[in-house]
Amino acid sequence: MTETTALKVTTVYRCIELIGSSIKVLPFNVHERNGDAHQPIDHDYNWLFNCRANIDMTSSDAWQFLITSKFTHGDGFAELIRASYRSSKVIGWNPLHPDKVDPFRDRLTGIKYYRVTRENGEQEVLDQADVIQLTSLGYDGLRSPSPITYAASEAIGTAIAGQKWSGKFFDEGATFDYALSTDAKMSRTQLKDVKDTVIAREKNSRMPLVLSGGLKPAQLTINPRDAEILASRLFTIEEICRIFGVFPFMVGHTNKSTSWQSGLESMGSTFVRYTLLSHLTQIEQEFNYKLWPARSKRFLDHNTSQLERGDMKSRFDAYRSALGRAGEPGWISVNEVRKRENMAPAADGDELFKPEITEANNGEQSNADA
Repeated sequence: MTETTALKVTTVYRCIELIGSSIKVLPFNVHERNGDAHQPIDHDYNWLFNCRANIDMTSSDAWQFLITSKFTHGDGFAELIRASYRSSKVIGWNPLHPDKVDPFRDRLTGIKYYRVTRENGEQEVLDQADVIQLTSLGYDGLRSPSPITYAASEAIGTAIAGQKWSGKFFDEGATFDYALSTDAKMSRTQLKDVKDTVIAREKNSRMPLVLSGGLKPAQLTINPRDAEILASRLFTIEEICRIFGVFPFMVGHTNKSTSWQSGLESMGSTFVRYTLLSHLTQIEQEFNYKLWPARSKRFLDHNTSQLERGDMKSRFDAYRSALGRAGEPGWISVNEVRKRENMAPAADGDELFKPEITEANNGEQSNADA
């Protein structure tokens, strides 16, 4: 089982593509801590991780490559390109093919290094501070086993066998077994003629089957072996989705569809919470450790609001509550709402709504105090 053969299974391909494409569209921006609060700031790293990773690759392509490598090989590697050998500033990042990376530890110091084979065949040793490594379950300190070969090999192998059987079935005309029945007794010559006719028809499924001697075709029901293969194909979809943590309906498997957590917002929130969050947390921790010095007030963080975004009516109702209504004070400003909707800020949209206390309310409060 290799990543090439595994990706030929549509469920595997879709699961990996879905997780990778979901992560690559999420904004990964620099934030700055200010006391207990933090806010996004303008920084050069925003361009590196959301627009252009390096001169040859967009950030979107780089993220997809990194996440795909993690699932197909167990580890995703990327090199951080520094401005110079002594500089801590990163000016680009380049995903590395896992087959070209060999992690090892120095025998004396125990420090981990990465031996990288370049495209021209030359090898270069990189410090662990300059290499991003996204690991998988079973990480031993150097490498991680591939989910495809470690956990999903049997399920994927079964899916491949089912695909081959289906291809053979349709190649043979997509017809089930049949029998030829007659009440008359047939001679050896007649049986031989029928056999030759059936064999000739197998070679060319469009050739008509000529029957004589009172023969009548009778289609048989699907045999238990074929029925088991068809059922196993449905089961392997669920099994592969279970390994990758993807809900079957998200890969187009609606055989057992349910109304549980229905709605775009609910489905998006569930996918983020139970599938993407562990990957996003790992990415944030690895990049922040390699990019910033200790005790830095700056950090990179994903914004998952786009995936958790509800329909327009639900979104606007939430905005009304946040802005303040029915006499309640607002906890979000108009310009913050406009920013989320990709609109220009309003001239007087930075103030939070505070309900006015009328004289009537003051009078009622004074009577209540009395």
